[in-house]
Amino acid sequence: MNVKETGIILFCQDYEAAVKFYAEQLGLPIRERGESLSILDFGGSYLMIEDKGVASDREKTRAQNPTVLRFHVDDFDASVEELEARGVHVQVQHFRWGTIGVVIDPEGNLIELKR
Repeated sequence: MNVKETGIILFCQDYEAAVKFYAEQLGLPIRERGESLSILDFGGSYLMIEDKGVASDREKTRAQNPTVLRFHVDDFDASVEELEARGVHVQVQHFRWGTIGVVIDPEGNLIELKR
């Protein structure tokens, strides 16, 4: 198998709010924008956002969404500051194996920044 590119598809209930969050607040560039499907750059891959998902008003459980979107960033502190300046709450957590910044998107999906 010769893989050209990898991607992740995220189904969202409020498609417009999800695209706005990932593009404007997280800063992912939009490659293609449609009425019910958009493709954003995702660190050498892509994140496809589609409608017809199910949202939660709090963080989804692993049973509801067993996937975490993780960003390994060059400058963790600067990335946290940038997101918080855009109105994104980042909860920094320290573990013996490293540090992560936890973000919950408007649909309840878990996102992590990794130092």
